[in-house]
Amino acid sequence: MQPIKTIIAAALAVTSLASHAAVSDDVVKIGLLLDMSGLYADVTGRGSATAAQMAIDDFGGKVLGKKVELVVVDHQNKADIAANKAREWFDTDKVDAILDVAASAPALAVLDVAKQKNKIVVFSGPGTERITNDLCTPVSVHYAYDTYALANTTARAMVQRGGKTWFFLTADYAFGHTLQASATSVVNESGGQVLGAARHPLNTSDFASYLLQAQASKAQVVGLANAGGDTVNAIKAASEFGLTRSGTQKMAGLLLYINDIHAIGLKTAQGLVLTEAFYWDMNDATRTWSRKYFDRVKKMPNMSQAGVYSSVTHYLKSVQAAGGDETASVMKQMKSLPINDFFAKNGRIREDGRMIHDMYLFEVKKPEESKYPWDYYKLLATVSGDQAFMPVAKSQCPLLKK
Repeated sequence: MQPIKTIIAAALAVTSLASHAAVSDDVVKIGLLLDMSGLYADVTGRGSATAAQMAIDDFGGKVLGKKVELVVVDHQNKADIAANKAREWFDTDKVDAILDVAASAPALAVLDVAKQKNKIVVFSGPGTERITNDLCTPVSVHYAYDTYALANTTARAMVQRGGKTWFFLTADYAFGHTLQASATSVVNESGGQVLGAARHPLNTSDFASYLLQAQASKAQVVGLANAGGDTVNAIKAASEFGLTRSGTQKMAGLLLYINDIHAIGLKTAQGLVLTEAFYWDMNDATRTWSRKYFDRVKKMPNMSQAGVYSSVTHYLKSVQAAGGDETASVMKQMKSLPINDFFAKNGRIREDGRMIHDMYLFEVKKPEESKYPWDYYKLLATVSGDQAFMPVAKSQCPLLKK
């Protein structure tokens, strides 16, 4: 008869082997499909890739004793490239999860592939609320922000401040369309009116004709339903054009990142009202992490980049809790484990995949109010996640029990 200690040791060894065996291919491989060279490179790109690697390094580089690897590809803002690479990663390269896809059109293409392949996909870069609305899946998570929360927070605040009539400059693709639609609903619900819109191609360099339409509308608010380089160019052009000089028209950036404010400069950006999920200078925890990030990138992080770090960490914690990288087991843990870090307090992933957390309404400081580099925002309001994001009653997601 074997000694009891030998039996226990053997049982522990089997348990350990089973745990390790649950990690497919002996490695946990994470992919990012980003814009590394186009108009969203500054707000995703190298910064998001760095944030993901920081999360892996801070986790120890391993989970359940197995190495964690990161692969990054530039999808060039093309949905077909993103979808083909996702399919290749899942079928051939044994990628376990894709933890960000920059821009909404490529994200929706990858979402469909992930659903077909039963693989986890998490988004912090794209904005379209469809990810957790009519296109929700059991394998997808929308993490940092979405068009509903941005419009719900910024547009409502602008109408309450007297901006009753609106005209939109809208990027002519999935993200711009849904952001305009969300903001229009909020404006109408708040007692305002939308007078019109002008759609512009992605990566527009000349906004003159669109700004002329906005000026001719005499709308009190010109809402920018675009992002990245398009938003920066539109605001710079509006300043040169003198659009807001008379004081009768104001601009609202429905998706503005701190990188955009840095590129525009406080002299031009001052007074803009915007919504973000994160600001580097909010508290000691955000400052500590952001300074480590700055040491690597030489820029302060935005909400999408901070969201990538948080979501990669949450994914690895969930793999650890699940005892392996099998999709359903990991997703179950992702939806049950709370998220408490510098990015979110008491965050939670709802059944539709929406990560619920506070959003923040900011105003861009005047140059004389800024005391040090990247000191750009003053907090106007904190909006709880339950108030900021689409309520269950409005959602078309079949995963939600209403």
